[in-house]
Amino acid sequence: MPRGTVKWFNEDKGYGFIEQESGGTDVFVHITAVQQAGLQTLKDGAAVSYELETGRDGKKSAIDLRLT
Repeated sequence: MPRGTVKWFNEDKGYGFIEQESGGTDVFVHITAVQQAGLQTLKDGAAVSYELETGRDGKKSAIDLRLT
């Protein structure tokens, strides 16, 4: 399960990005993934683990979030 740090999350816009621990492109995270994890929001700098999902458009996003 990949790990990373919340780079930023905008609760009003409903999305943000996670900086991958392994490097590479930042991972998009949507508010629905946050809510499915039982969370209200993500705090900048929070350590998380997640799974990657590839959407129909070919872009990857974080799902199955867990605070670590």
